[in-house]
Amino acid sequence: MKIRLLLLILQAVLVTQVTYAQKFGYLDMEYVTGKMPEYQKAQGDLDKFSERWAKEIQDKYTEIDRLQRLYQAEEVLLTDEMKRKRQQEISDKEREAREYNNKIFGESGLLFQKKKELIKPVTDLIYKGMERVARQKRLDFLFDKSSDFVVVYANPVHDYTDYVMEELGLNDAKNNKVPPAGVSTPTEQTTPPDKKAGTTTKSNKTKQ
Repeated sequence: MKIRLLLLILQAVLVTQVTYAQKFGYLDMEYVTGKMPEYQKAQGDLDKFSERWAKEIQDKYTEIDRLQRLYQAEEVLLTDEMKRKRQQEISDKEREAREYNNKIFGESGLLFQKKKELIKPVTDLIYKGMERVARQKRLDFLFDKSSDFVVVYANPVHDYTDYVMEELGLNDAKNNKVPPAGVSTPTEQTTPPDKKAGTTTKSNKTKQ
């Protein structure tokens, strides 16, 4: 019984040591992409395609609505054969609109393909930059704080966003992030006011 307990304790210690040996960090992908002109242009172009296709689909449903209203207004004047033709025409238009909507906004539709064409090359650059930073800093894990992965608290010491931005050549945006209130970032060194005052006093005494 004692041997088994000792083995369990030893196992827990080993697991703890392995966990502490792993080095991790995080970055804010949303912040990085927001500072990339290439990503902003690609996203803007994608939005234009999306808006144009959405308008085309809306126009199709507007035409369907017009045909339905016209049919209802003239129904009493139509023969059975004419009614069937009108109903078939409306049904065909509805099917065409659904198929076109799926063609554009479906799981592997034109919007998805256009996103791969415009956005993926830019995100590939970001991922390569992230990989280089992870290797340079010897990180075992690098998480995206802006993703669906829920982060309750993140110590700014582990924030590698600026390193990734520097790797991507976004030096003008480096260190522009506002740190959380009361928390110093890894690049900040805060000197206590009393220590500064003490240094000044000592300097003044020396001059006297």
